[in-house]
Amino acid sequence: MSSALFDRLTEQFQRLPGIGRKTAMRLAFSIVDNRELARDLSEALGLVWQNVGECSTCRNITENDICDICSNSSRLDSICVVHNPADMRAIEDAGLYRGKYFVLHGFLAPLDGMGPAELGIDRLKNMIDKFEVDEVILALDSTADGEATSSYIARILETRRVTVTRLARGLPPGASVEFADSLTLSQAFQGRQKV
Repeated sequence: MSSALFDRLTEQFQRLPGIGRKTAMRLAFSIVDNRELARDLSEALGLVWQNVGECSTCRNITENDICDICSNSSRLDSICVVHNPADMRAIEDAGLYRGKYFVLHGFLAPLDGMGPAELGIDRLKNMIDKFEVDEVILALDSTADGEATSSYIARILETRRVTVTRLARGLPPGASVEFADSLTLSQAFQGRQKV
């Protein structure tokens, strides 16, 4: 099969995270084979492109200037800092946290052009002041980039009257000590609790 438009569609799907060439081709064939799906997807993409943006307070994705979470006065006076909106959605779906969020949209990576300004650190400080926050929870990945970003944010917030905490680390339930990496074991020992 040779079609420049089909190839272009396949290339666009490949730009999505986790989508390789074969998956991109399967998606493209699905679109070509189902005109109703193609129309509905095109309409949804257009609406998202035109109407979805960033919350002016927390940087979450929203159709409004301020997202539903930031405008909800019943939320607790704490901020959970996350890497991206998908992380926020996972925490929200778990139903364990009822405070506000702040979305970084990345990790500190100066060589890649991701500094404090790109992460919105000034907006985070403004949010802490605006909502009179008493705790900032760092819910960032346990990777080198996540750890470096967590350390930076904790250091920046030392001068504010806010408690900075982070999610517990260590062995997840059902994990085998034998197969855990050294960082996970180290964090498990540091965060051990009395039985």
